[in-house]
Amino acid sequence: MPISILHCKISHTNNHAYLKIGGGGGYTASTLKKSNHKNILSESFGKIAIIIPCYNEEKTIAQVIDEVLSYLPNAYIYVFDNNSSDNSYAIVESKILDNLENKLDSNNKKIEAINSNIYHSANTAFKNNDFKDQDVLNTQNTTYYNITLYKVSTQGKGAVIREAFALVDADYYVMIDADTEHDASILPYALELFKTQQLDMLNIARDGDSSVYRRGHGFGNKLFSKSTQMLFGTKINDMLSGYRIFSRPFVKSFPAHSNGFEIETELTIYALEQRFRTDEIKAPYKLRPEGSFSKLSTFKDGFKISLMILNLLFSERPLLVFGVLSILCCLLSLILGVPIFLEFLETSKVARFPTLFVCVGLMVIAVVLCIAGLLAYLITKSIKESRYLVYLQTPRFSTQDSAISIRNKE
Repeated sequence: MPISILHCKISHTNNHAYLKIGGGGGYTASTLKKSNHKNILSESFGKIAIIIPCYNEEKTIAQVIDEVLSYLPNAYIYVFDNNSSDNSYAIVESKILDNLENKLDSNNKKIEAINSNIYHSANTAFKNNDFKDQDVLNTQNTTYYNITLYKVSTQGKGAVIREAFALVDADYYVMIDADTEHDASILPYALELFKTQQLDMLNIARDGDSSVYRRGHGFGNKLFSKSTQMLFGTKINDMLSGYRIFSRPFVKSFPAHSNGFEIETELTIYALEQRFRTDEIKAPYKLRPEGSFSKLSTFKDGFKISLMILNLLFSERPLLVFGVLSILCCLLSLILGVPIFLEFLETSKVARFPTLFVCVGLMVIAVVLCIAGLLAYLITKSIKESRYLVYLQTPRFSTQDSAISIRNKE
């Protein structure tokens, strides 16, 4: 059986620097059940990328990595440090180097054992005149962790996700926060559900009481979620969850315009407007450990999320927006104009010319808004079709071998 070789790579570019460990890994059986989340996905499942945005999370980042790897040891961890001023970057870097050192020591010991096995097996075979290949080498694959650390200079979670989606190539993408509030034990079950239903986005909603949320955050989340449900018709109840799973076509066709925490809003509405296959499950939501603080600003980020919803409403549903505005202007024009018209029928005179001019102006604006809405709708429809073509042209699996392996597995 082949021996896994570890390699360490440190690279620097103009936009980011990263330290990477890579190589092959062992294969493990998987019987995924919701009641037993400790069952581990095998590598034949496909490449799983765990995207972890990180900003000043020195208290929790190592724990999040350990928790994810305890349930998905074959996953590829991608930590994106977003200009952290604490020791977050150094902690992940140290974890990578420690992992590399441990695995190199383990490989050296295995190589020594293999050489010893070869020597003794060869001596025995030559003495017995019965030399066989399978007697010479009988080892098992080495399982190790794949961790990559990037440094993203543009501030904001949206900028991190945009960079991650552009750089990472995988079959399944898991987005999880670096604050230990999300339950990693649900991942095997969630990924199996994602694969079985052939979803494009699985939203993992937060299931916790009001004491887990910061003051005002629970109310704001419900308000935004209900508003989005009314305006866009989505069935997702936790629109601002940072715990999600995406397909490769979704990731490679997502435009990613936002820079901050409004990225979750953009992801949700994009999936809805493109009519992708989506679903939602619940997972326990935990308190942050002592000394760890949320980076979400209640009013500042809440205002940005509100603007993002309005912006997406104009860009994704222009016929609705311009149609409503056009109807309002038309109704206002009629309300003001009908009395003038009735008065004209009775007296054959127009006594209120300023009001008449306002009525005519409002009716002209109503017509213009209606035409603008139709034109914007046609443009939006064309953009959606172009996005969907990109979606269709993107293979669901990063390599042909992964697709064949998964089809054979099924």
